[in-house]
Amino acid sequence: MKITTQGNGIKIGQRLEGKIEQKMSKFDKYFGDEGTMNVRIRPEGNRMSVEITMKIDNKIYRAEAADEEILSAVDRTVDKLESQIRRNKTKFLKKRKEYPEIVNYIEDDGGADYDLDSDSDTKITRRKEFTLRPMTAEDAALQLEMLGHDFFVYLDSELDSVCVIYKRKEGGYGILEPKY
Repeated sequence: MKITTQGNGIKIGQRLEGKIEQKMSKFDKYFGDEGTMNVRIRPEGNRMSVEITMKIDNKIYRAEAADEEILSAVDRTVDKLESQIRRNKTKFLKKRKEYPEIVNYIEDDGGADYDLDSDSDTKITRRKEFTLRPMTAEDAALQLEMLGHDFFVYLDSELDSVCVIYKRKEGGYGILEPKY
């Protein structure tokens, strides 16, 4: 698995990068060279926040944790990622063709820590249709605030593309711009 390590507001040395890659190597056994993993480290006050994004077969898995020690934060993030995979074990097994690497990981790991009932499957409980109106990102942010929502879907008049603007936990806004 190809691992990319980047620091935002922190310089990551070769020794630290080697330790991080060693901790991520547990995924190599199951995913081999098929996937990529991006590890992003940034300071948040006196704590270090670690975010891991794993991409396998156009599927994205993400986890984030913070701790005072970098390696402890990495451990906690890896544990969260594993926990997400195990928690969704039943869903992955039902969709075996879409998630072959994850299913192999679950079966080879032998960990039946989580096995959710099929009753806990995600169900769509509501559908909503709406008309997309062309607007700028600033107009979309204003509309988002006026509606009191966490996100807003709009047609970006500058990009001529459907985008999503959302509120970030740290404050401010984020915009999702799809490529198709």
